[in-house]
Amino acid sequence: MLPRLKVPAYVMLVLVIPLVLVSAAAVAHRDGPTPTPFPGSATDTILRGRYLVMSHACADCHGGFNNPANKGWMAGETGPEMAFLIGPCLVTPGAQPCFHTHPRNLTPDNETGLGRFTERQIFNALRYGVRPEDTPDVTITSTTPGEGNFPLHPHYLAPPMPWPSWRYMPDADLWAIAAYLKRGLKPVHNLVTESEGPPDFWANTYKDQLNIGPNPPAPFPTANEVGGGDH
Repeated sequence: MLPRLKVPAYVMLVLVIPLVLVSAAAVAHRDGPTPTPFPGSATDTILRGRYLVMSHACADCHGGFNNPANKGWMAGETGPEMAFLIGPCLVTPGAQPCFHTHPRNLTPDNETGLGRFTERQIFNALRYGVRPEDTPDVTITSTTPGEGNFPLHPHYLAPPMPWPSWRYMPDADLWAIAAYLKRGLKPVHNLVTESEGPPDFWANTYKDQLNIGPNPPAPFPTANEVGGGDH
């Protein structure tokens, strides 16, 4: 992981946003149609997921930087320099509240990574920001707690995982990422410390969806955009 002072700028901009998928058992249950998968063969899907993981700087936080041949690729935090401070303490040492969050092991290790979770649970985490260990293997059709299989008391991914931006990605791309994490990586046994957070698992941060932008977004063009490429 990069030294703290070299954390990419985009990460610093999302420190108020919910890191990623943790390891624990979840209820396995399928319900409803599966969102659109990535078209093509299993290999095509995994390669697409690999490209997206690399081009979206996942390994800058989760290990390995931009080279999948590097040691620790996507295996999560392996040293204290990889942890993040979330809250006022980021600017003012000692200020409260202050939480330490830890990049999770995203390899398919059954005990310490994503091996216990289905690709649908990973998809739901990327689309809706819900932790896979707290969300059954079901199709989610709402962002309102208690409706459309959305958890009544959602446990969101810890910051700085930028899922509020990732959720705009097409279904097929998110499925490809899930396929790569589950079927394109070798499992690495690396137990990462559980991230800290408020008792509501960041729910109050996201209860007003307008704070993170509606999905789907406002129709193009908005007042800040130019339609048809005109200038």
